[in-house]
Amino acid sequence: MELIAPAGSKEAFKAAIIGGADAIYLGGKTFGARGLAENFSKTELKTAVRLAHKNKVKIYVTVNTLIKEDELQSVFSYIDYLESIKADAVIIQDRGLLRLIRENFSIRLHASTQMGIHSDRGVAWAEKNGISRVILARELHMEEIEEIRKRTEVELEVFIHGALCYSFSGQCLFSSMLGGRSGNRGFCTQPCRKRYTLSNTKEGYFLSTADLFGCEALPDLIRVGINALKIEGRMRSPLYVYLTSKIYSNAIRRVEKGLTPLVTEREKEMLEVIFNRGFSKGNLLKDNIMHSSYSGSRGLFLGNVHFDGEKGVIKAGNLESNDGVTFYRQDKKIGGFSIKKVEKNGGLMLFPPFGIPKGEYQVYKTKDREFDSIQQKINAMDFTSDKLEKRFRKFLIKPIKRNKTKSELSYYVSSLKTLKKVIPFADRVYFDWHNRFEEALSLCKKAEIECVLVLPRLSFKPPITDAENIMICSIDQFEKYQNRKVFGHYSLNFFNSFTIPYLFQYTLSVELSKENIEEIACHYSGRIDVMVFGRIDLMMSRDSSLGEGVLVDTKKVKFPFYRDRFGLTHICNSADLLLLDYLDDLEEIGVDSFGIDLRRRDSNLSELVAKAFYQKDNSKKSTIKRKCGSVTARHYRQGVK
Repeated sequence: MELIAPAGSKEAFKAAIIGGADAIYLGGKTFGARGLAENFSKTELKTAVRLAHKNKVKIYVTVNTLIKEDELQSVFSYIDYLESIKADAVIIQDRGLLRLIRENFSIRLHASTQMGIHSDRGVAWAEKNGISRVILARELHMEEIEEIRKRTEVELEVFIHGALCYSFSGQCLFSSMLGGRSGNRGFCTQPCRKRYTLSNTKEGYFLSTADLFGCEALPDLIRVGINALKIEGRMRSPLYVYLTSKIYSNAIRRVEKGLTPLVTEREKEMLEVIFNRGFSKGNLLKDNIMHSSYSGSRGLFLGNVHFDGEKGVIKAGNLESNDGVTFYRQDKKIGGFSIKKVEKNGGLMLFPPFGIPKGEYQVYKTKDREFDSIQQKINAMDFTSDKLEKRFRKFLIKPIKRNKTKSELSYYVSSLKTLKKVIPFADRVYFDWHNRFEEALSLCKKAEIECVLVLPRLSFKPPITDAENIMICSIDQFEKYQNRKVFGHYSLNFFNSFTIPYLFQYTLSVELSKENIEEIACHYSGRIDVMVFGRIDLMMSRDSSLGEGVLVDTKKVKFPFYRDRFGLTHICNSADLLLLDYLDDLEEIGVDSFGIDLRRRDSNLSELVAKAFYQKDNSKKSTIKRKCGSVTARHYRQGVK
């Protein structure tokens, strides 16, 4: 069993080595999903590989963002460099990058959890396309992981500790839609950690998850034959990296020797102190992963204390000299300090070195007496960067001539009532997975328009249908339905012309700008669809704590949410995408189809929107905006970072 530790900095890299990790994952200055971490320059990457190999530790480099068309040359040269310094593998999300590497390099490929693979069929597709290891989606339950393991020989990796995302892996657009900083591009601003009002009833951190503490799942993960366990945390401190590496390495050895407990009380205390938002056994063991009372790390909760203006007394037997504590009052951090001297009088006496009003406070342990000595060990390890050898390998993409089109109008609908309203204006209908699909298909045939069945957003087990025309929402679904006429949903994150597998038609990512779309069209000969109307899903989650309603942020912006018939929670954008003004531009580029999403919308609004797009009637824009509440074309105009 391989234990993989995170390193967002040189200090964290050293901590992972000293802590006993078997492998380290880290990123360069570009193309990594933690763009806000310190990360590694090219010379530092070379040094890291050399030092790791000297200590018999492997290095996996994250190149796990989505790649724009104009970045293909740069990422090609970067992969060439990583192969030259003998990195052990690269971790990737982008399926276009997968093809590029497979056709030009021999470096090992690991499928990032951001690729969203969540079934044995997804793993099978990855294996066929040159992936040597799949990092499974963090939303999977143990029995689902075990079922996948039974059906494949490819290496499997599972997250065991650290932060969890509310949204399903690779499917979060919240940060992107709020301000153009895309999680899929490494710049998530963590809107899930913000405070919201829930349907005008109560306030809380309703999208904030606890940290995964997966120790209890270790025996089963080892029993079923998982190859590697990963610790999340490239944005976290070297101390965190050291402690998680050390403690989980110890736990794995104890499982292998049949010893208990797997994690001692002292070890768990250290983990809680260094970073936690509350611990959960995670989706692995079907534990509740939500933690809505606060969203940041507070350390280990010691108890509530009354201060008389000078001191307080706490009954905590695990505090000693050089430990640190921090005080909170409800949601507000008051301050913290190190304990210089332990004084007991019916409990431990706490004397804050700053003024604190009388009253009740929550006290958390936020520093441990051992931290200083651990930090000294980390500091003592040398990390002297190697010299950079300049290297550039050219990559050419042949341009194609794409003709101007008369784009088809393709409507997403979820009810027969809406379907009947839009049929007169449609070339194609994408009908949501529904038991009335056969009726929808019959109506479309009578009107001589194409009807496509939209599969569920996730398929932990493959859905069964005889429909000839299928829209897939995940790569897992492609493996089952590849012999049908297959359309690709925007959730497939089509970002560049190298994207595989080839489908009859792809809907481009909704994060792309006009310039990004033009660049793709210059190199891609397949059919492309661009979303031009609708409420885009910002998040899609297995969380069952939300039903249907509205989340309101601190700026009074409203985000509707609902649960679908498969139990998945969808959080939608506050504004409708509306590109009615830009249809001629898109046809000039050569876009084959316009996607217009009218699911779960009033049938009268649906008819208004359908007629406006059919007639290219910009005069209806103000009416549509008034009925929708708010509209946006931000990404089309500006794209994402």
